[in-house]
Amino acid sequence: MSKKKKVRIYRTKKKQVPETQIIANLQSKYDAIDETKVTKFTDLPLSSKTLKGLAENNYFEMTDIQRQSIGLALRGNDILGAAKTGSGKTLAFLIPVLEILYCKQWTRLDGLGALIITPTRELAYQIYETLRKVGQYHDISAGLIIGGKDLKFEKRRMDQCNIVICTPGRLLQHMDENPLFDCINMQLLILDEADRCLDMGFEQTMNSIIENLPPKRQTLLFSATQTKSVRDLARLSLKDPLYVSVHEHSKHITPETLQQSYVVCALEDKISMLWSFIRNHLKQKIIIFFSSCKQVKYINEIFCRLRPGISLLALYGTLHQLKRMEIYETFCRKQFAVLFATDIAARGLDFPAVNWVIQMDCPEDVNAYIHRAGRTARFQQNGECLLVLLPSEEKMIQKLKECKIPISMIQINPNKLQSPQRKMEALLARDVSLKESAQRAFVAYVRSIFLMKDKEIFNVHTLNTDLFSRSLGLAIPPRIRFLQRLEQKKQLTNQHIEENKQIISDSEINCNINEQINIEYYNHNDKEKEQKNISQTINLNDFTLDDSDDDDILTVKRKNINFDDIPVAINDKEDDASNKKKAVTKAAVAKKILRKKILPNKKIIFNEEGKELLNPSKVKISELARQYENEEDSGINIEIAKQILREEDKFDKQRFREKIKEKHREEKRKLKANKKKEDDTDGENEIEDTTKDYSSDNEHNEPDLSWLPDPDKIYGKQQESSKEILNISESEKSEEESEEESKIHRPFKRKLIVQNECKKKKKKQRTSLKTDNTDLKAYEELALQLLQN
Repeated sequence: MSKKKKVRIYRTKKKQVPETQIIANLQSKYDAIDETKVTKFTDLPLSSKTLKGLAENNYFEMTDIQRQSIGLALRGNDILGAAKTGSGKTLAFLIPVLEILYCKQWTRLDGLGALIITPTRELAYQIYETLRKVGQYHDISAGLIIGGKDLKFEKRRMDQCNIVICTPGRLLQHMDENPLFDCINMQLLILDEADRCLDMGFEQTMNSIIENLPPKRQTLLFSATQTKSVRDLARLSLKDPLYVSVHEHSKHITPETLQQSYVVCALEDKISMLWSFIRNHLKQKIIIFFSSCKQVKYINEIFCRLRPGISLLALYGTLHQLKRMEIYETFCRKQFAVLFATDIAARGLDFPAVNWVIQMDCPEDVNAYIHRAGRTARFQQNGECLLVLLPSEEKMIQKLKECKIPISMIQINPNKLQSPQRKMEALLARDVSLKESAQRAFVAYVRSIFLMKDKEIFNVHTLNTDLFSRSLGLAIPPRIRFLQRLEQKKQLTNQHIEENKQIISDSEINCNINEQINIEYYNHNDKEKEQKNISQTINLNDFTLDDSDDDDILTVKRKNINFDDIPVAINDKEDDASNKKKAVTKAAVAKKILRKKILPNKKIIFNEEGKELLNPSKVKISELARQYENEEDSGINIEIAKQILREEDKFDKQRFREKIKEKHREEKRKLKANKKKEDDTDGENEIEDTTKDYSSDNEHNEPDLSWLPDPDKIYGKQQESSKEILNISESEKSEEESEEESKIHRPFKRKLIVQNECKKKKKKQRTSLKTDNTDLKAYEELALQLLQN
């Protein structure tokens, strides 16, 4: 057996190349980038961290906009990037951002390095998610700053973010309120959907943001419909910008895989057409665009009640931000679903595998149409777009064709139409809240048509509002108040014009008269001036009136009057009447109260003199305390505070004394009330005793028989009389015992003692009378016996 020899392998450690040298090598290759030969991300001089992030997320081949713009951005040029929807513009600016900050060895201590501004929250969230995936291996922090999220959380971490992805409104709020926001070291400014960011809606906010940003920076603008106005570019202070338009010389602006068509439909048939379309496309993913939030809300609610057999979602501006993000993510995950949306979802959002885009309301302009249609047929995938137009809106097709948009007309098959109008009417009759949302949707649609700029296409007066309200399920069409007000204003203006015309015609007749009057007026003025000059030299005592002065008394003094400037009294009254008719809202009442500085739930008590009584428990009374409160000095003066407390203690002590006095008074009142009750009960008992005595006296008003001899001495005492005497003695004993008990239980007071003594005397008198009465009876019996004998 041959012995196996152990072979030891020694691995030589690779020398780590310093990061500065790697960065220098990458930067040296930027000038050698050839846009015509580059096809993959690995062909570009990118860092290993970005290449690893791209490979893990299946980003290998570059699109046209990425190939032409990334190299220019790495060299430090300002770029205006324009490309079709779904052409990968997000990575075209995210890769340069990561690479530039990496080459400058940016850390959290350096603060804000790149600022990415987008018009919508959903687009900002989408960019943030792609940045997290691609730049996960970089040591760079990123922050999402959009409305609807926790502002305090954002404020605390603002100084730690190197890349900030935001919407214009929230960014301006941080610039105004957050002391941690600092953009002195900022290197890059990126505007995604730049034409929308620089639009009239964001003009003021964007101007104020750009003023606060440092002038030495690199600026990148990207959009499907890029702005070319000199005014917008001057606002951003771009330095020799390069316009990168990939599809400028192509046949069509929209993607070639997108099939576009339009339908001419009456306003009252729109809902039934949409319902039947959804019922016939249950196994597809559809986005349906409306012009207002209230329309989206109502149609989502009513279609959910009707149950078409597919999951329905709604995305619009008035929803809470967390709810919006949840809807966006659920629609991205689902295979078959319908999303009702406003133009929030029209810009930059990447919904995977969307089959159909339906524009139920005509878009404002060609750019709006391109962005809506671009939600499908992304990254060279197939998709279809349907535009629903009214007969008065057919002029839009000419404008689309002029801008290289291929669109063809199709017709609806009437056999496949299903009308849910009766079911909708029944649902609205049951549910009041649903009916109110239908009314709001009706008014919102009419207002959206009225506010459109292009009046050749959008005309409110051509709409058949009665039939449209019935198609929504409303039995009675709601009032359109803003149109009524406009008509009233037009009538008033017409009246003004007619009256002014009449006045002008009258003024032409009186023109010669006015000229004569003016000549006389100017002559009179000259005379007055001369008289003033003379009066300065002459004394008052020497002043005398001439007959010539009386000639100017009856001269008419009138100037040239422009009759156009004269307000007509009748119309002013009408305007006042129209203003008076306006209903006072709760908000207006609240504003008036705030102006008057009236505090709610405040109780004020006044003296007989009309002065306000201060509550010392809530308000400080001393003058020193009031002066101290009115002063605006910062901090607390301890000595003055002590003096204030001493003076306030005096008032508190007085208040305390008054409270104790009131308590004593209440106790005395109670004692007096108890005494009165006892006296009243004693008086009632005395009255009862007197009545008894009176009745007993009346019973014993009989003849006096005291002259007769005592029968007991003659016959001896009888048994009956002895019994009566015993009863009398027992009653006396019981009375004496009751008197003793009353002495024990009753309070020892002078009045009670006197009353008890009086009662005793009366009782003794009664007992004496009773004994006398018994003797009389005995005498009577004796007399009867004698008479019988």
